[in-house]
Amino acid sequence: MQLSIIIPAYNEEQRLRPALEEYLRFFLPRYGDRVELLIVVNGSTDRTEQVAREIANGDPRIRVIVEPKRVGKGGAVRLGFEAARGDLIGFVDADGSTPPAAFLDLVEHIGDAGAIIASRWHPDSKITPQPLSRRIASRIFNGWVRLMFKLPITDTQCGAKVFTAPAIREVLPHLGTTQWAFDVDLLFQLRRAGYRITEIATVWNDKAGSRLHVFTASMEMFAALIRLRLLYSPFKWVVPLVNRTIGRLMPWDTRRGRKL
Repeated sequence: MQLSIIIPAYNEEQRLRPALEEYLRFFLPRYGDRVELLIVVNGSTDRTEQVAREIANGDPRIRVIVEPKRVGKGGAVRLGFEAARGDLIGFVDADGSTPPAAFLDLVEHIGDAGAIIASRWHPDSKITPQPLSRRIASRIFNGWVRLMFKLPITDTQCGAKVFTAPAIREVLPHLGTTQWAFDVDLLFQLRRAGYRITEIATVWNDKAGSRLHVFTASMEMFAALIRLRLLYSPFKWVVPLVNRTIGRLMPWDTRRGRKL
């Protein structure tokens, strides 16, 4: 298996079908049996699972993984990582913001890096503008990431990323954060393990239907970063206190199997 594409999906019955069908039309003729798509449905209360199974329709290249509990995007991606069989393993958002050709760019340009990620802030990227509030929140979040983790990356949160299987296998046991800080945790672990991370320009379209509330998400992001930074510091003994205070803002940690 050459390529595994993971699509985490939480209550995406409206946006999943067109995005998934577009990816299938693009990748199946090009890769045939060398590609698999893993749709990881978690905690959904709508018809996301039914939509995914209707599209899969028995095709072994399309697998539907269902986690009844809501484990966050990161938890869903972890499940996909554990099940993936490809030499290259990537994930992409279920809303179709990243078109298939842009995802293929990642696959074709990974070279000898352990990871390659799409950057919406690259000067050559073609982006449908987000609302101003989300753009401001994104830049503040990235500033905190650079300050706390010394990651020289412009866009840790873009939903399109590709990795080599050995890189994922090495860091997977150490990943625990499953929501806002998941991507940061993943990239930080890869860098600590010595893998090179490449960023390239991308095409990205803001899709209607997002349920993101900027203020709430910003508070959760900030809490997640603080906790993650403490975990990788001499002050990790403070984490239980964080869990009882600002940690209440944060969703799930699948490694520990409980709400933070």
